[in-house]
Amino acid sequence: MSNHAEDLSQFDISVQETDKLVAEIIRYVLFKTHHNSGCPIRREELTQLITKNYRQRNLPVLIINEAIAKLSTIFGYEMRELQRARTSSNNHQGRNSQQSAAEAKTYVIMSKLPAEVYKKYVEDVDTAHLTGFTFVVLSIVHISGGKICEENLWQHLRRIGLDEANESHPVLGNTKQALEALVQQRYLQKDKQSGPEGNTLIYELAERALDSQVTASLKDYISQIVNKDVGSVEDE
Repeated sequence: MSNHAEDLSQFDISVQETDKLVAEIIRYVLFKTHHNSGCPIRREELTQLITKNYRQRNLPVLIINEAIAKLSTIFGYEMRELQRARTSSNNHQGRNSQQSAAEAKTYVIMSKLPAEVYKKYVEDVDTAHLTGFTFVVLSIVHISGGKICEENLWQHLRRIGLDEANESHPVLGNTKQALEALVQQRYLQKDKQSGPEGNTLIYELAERALDSQVTASLKDYISQIVNKDVGSVEDE
């Protein structure tokens, strides 16, 4: 970058040190994404990698931005910041609200490759079943208006042979844990809502599911299923 040397001058850090820190951030992001099945990475984790040896206040911003740029140009990944909008039943204001917002900042990486190229050269066939499960669940929530209660969600899933009590599904293993993984990966958000009959657990589309690319893929997936069903009816 043209202003790279000027940016470094204010931190009293060499280009070599900067490159080493950027490489460390990239390695951490790629490893953690693979190891945790795509779960978001907290910004605080990345900041600590830098501040453990360097105390310059704004250095983490520079290093993380450099890592984001290199992940894009070299690896073809977009490192996207997620920030969950938190609502609280308590009247937290001022500093507490600001701290909660800061704690919610996380990153995920998303491929910038065209879908057909990614599928041919990158996609792991060993995790295809998880991708399929993700699309099925998100499609159910999507056509339900973006949110659905837990009971209704499992009612739909049982129609395709997925029961919440099954801890040894031949493909997914523990089905409840497979669903919880979608919450951890920020495809879904779950909240308890109180009502006349007690608390109800609600699943709602979260940040990653609301991404424009994911939404377009969901609509295409749903359209294919609907057209297939209509075609089957017409054939009969």
